[in-house]
Amino acid sequence: MQRSVSQSDAVISLSAATATLGSRPVLRGVDLAVQRGEVVALLGANGSGKSTAVRSVIGQVPLTGGSVELFGTPLRRFRQWARVGYVPQRTTAAGGVPATIREVVSSGRLSRARLGLLSRADRAAVNRAIDLVGLTDRAKDSVSALSGGQHQRVLIARALACEPELLIMDEPLAGVDLASQEILAATLREQVAAGVSVLLVLHELGPLRPLIDRTVVLRDGLVVHDGPPPAGGLLPGHDAHHLTKEDCHPDAVHAAAAGVPTGLLG
Repeated sequence: MQRSVSQSDAVISLSAATATLGSRPVLRGVDLAVQRGEVVALLGANGSGKSTAVRSVIGQVPLTGGSVELFGTPLRRFRQWARVGYVPQRTTAAGGVPATIREVVSSGRLSRARLGLLSRADRAAVNRAIDLVGLTDRAKDSVSALSGGQHQRVLIARALACEPELLIMDEPLAGVDLASQEILAATLREQVAAGVSVLLVLHELGPLRPLIDRTVVLRDGLVVHDGPPPAGGLLPGHDAHHLTKEDCHPDAVHAAAAGVPTGLLG
């Protein structure tokens, strides 16, 4: 899906980024930009630095070199987090705390609420987000009763509740059944049509493939490809000598296993 974007209107700009986990270099000079209205998929093998790159964008992993800007503002000075919706990787919707779907999704609206109290407009936004992911009839249910795919839909609804301009999603399709994948794809399609910019860390393109404008492939903390999604076969930057067992799985011909699990955006 091709959309017109301005090369000077980046909502994310990661420049010459370096980062370490412990003493191990994970990012070794990564340049990554997402333009306004663009959908970018970040791909690569296990340990390539995908999740670390995303976590550095939202400030969870400090850079040892290089820079990050959000909406043209250096990360250290960025305060407008209501403009950013973040869906973390492999976590439960309530983080182990008993809560209903509506309560979890409502927490995503607090960045826009005054004095921490939800107005009628805030509650309407929460209802829209729940409806977008197809869980309106279960809004009062406890998240502890949900399947893995439904948990992921709740996390996405929580991110959408703040009506973000930028949506960052770390492995949104991991461990999600096909029916939920299709719902997530339809939800994301609506957001993209409304002009939301998107950065996705993906294990496979799957039903999101038609939405992707660019794929950025990392290997060993370096960008080895930045361009249109591959037409088929292996990802750019892969070859037979670098394939893992996961690379060869029928559902993963376009990407390899996920990176480091992330926490929630504070």
